[in-house]
Amino acid sequence: MQLPDPSTAAGRSALAALLAEPARSLVALDVDGTLSPLVADPAAARLAEGALPVLASLADRVGAVALITGREVRFPVETLGLSAVRGLTVLGQYGLQRWSAAEGYASPEPAPGLAVVRAALPELLAAAPDGVTVEDKGLALVVHTRRAPDPQAALDALRPALVALAVAQGLAADDGRYGVELRPRGTDKGHALAELIALHRPAAVLFAGDDRGDLPAVAVLQHQREHGVPGLFVHPETAGEPVPEVRAQADLVVDGPAGTVALLAALVAALGD
Repeated sequence: MQLPDPSTAAGRSALAALLAEPARSLVALDVDGTLSPLVADPAAARLAEGALPVLASLADRVGAVALITGREVRFPVETLGLSAVRGLTVLGQYGLQRWSAAEGYASPEPAPGLAVVRAALPELLAAAPDGVTVEDKGLALVVHTRRAPDPQAALDALRPALVALAVAQGLAADDGRYGVELRPRGTDKGHALAELIALHRPAAVLFAGDDRGDLPAVAVLQHQREHGVPGLFVHPETAGEPVPEVRAQADLVVDGPAGTVALLAALVAALGD
């Protein structure tokens, strides 16, 4: 199983640095769309075939493996079975929550404005098209339009009111793929990745993500490159759901979550025992 060749010089340098010093390297991965195929019902998500064993093998070979997700942290840990992966760290809610086998769960109290938003959403969405749903993650709320007859039109129609509601409560309203997430300001995957880098001080960083919510982490990766830390951005692209602004930043594009698993398996094979 051969490692694919990144399309950029920076990506090739980062991959070489990771292979040269795996014990001092960090691999950080998004979950939905990266390790888990996209589904209409978020609760129905499951990891791509082979993801768990390859994560376990990778965690035995590199300095740190972390997952960064917008999900409530218990979902990937308990429902997706990641509690079985020794040495893994999972950052949920864009880093607000944390889990590791050694330390267990850590989570702050919800932002006060979320209760106001939660109470206001039923009226705001009363005239929304069928298929618009709300995902309550405790520390954030997501309005999904994926199951609406015209998901993009529904999202465009709802976004202004959702943004206004979030701003009025001191929250951020961030776009995802057919959804708007209302959550505390200053929480994103960039902050989460920056904290991991500060903690581990890696010799090289590999980050993989598929959607707009991963772009803040890509910006951190670029910043680290400018300061001498090699970084590789891998973009798992889901067929039929391109995200051009994310693809444009990629050093390496793979075929969805199955491609991520294949890449990690090739990395494990290259690192050996």
